[in-house]
Amino acid sequence: MSGITVWFIRFAIIYFLLSVLLGLHMSAAGPVYPWMPIHVHLNLLGWMSMMIYGVAYHILPRFSGRPLFSDRLAYAQIWLANIGLVGMAAGWVAQSEVGGNTVLVAFSLVEALSIVFFAVNMLMTIKPAPAPPAAAKK
Repeated sequence: MSGITVWFIRFAIIYFLLSVLLGLHMSAAGPVYPWMPIHVHLNLLGWMSMMIYGVAYHILPRFSGRPLFSDRLAYAQIWLANIGLVGMAAGWVAQSEVGGNTVLVAFSLVEALSIVFFAVNMLMTIKPAPAPPAAAKK
């Protein structure tokens, strides 16, 4: 597996563990839980999306018969995805403690940019292969 695949899968597993721990805390804390969005996003953007990114970076180039369009874009994406997700978690904490959503919005935009990087990288990777040359007519 490529390094980018391994790192996305490692982060996915870490976020899965964190979301389970937060879920256990949530179940003990009772029905009013201010950090529910953190739990949800650790599951969706952390566990599920990071796993999908890792698997996609491994499988889609093989399925398309083409190399990954850009390793640099993939590494930029992993940085932005992690910074965005952790920043969003901090933004929800800040929002529940002091109010305001500037931090949350800023890091949500970072996360969105990481998703755009993934989409561009995959769309450029899975372009159809050129048609084979026409067989010579007899």
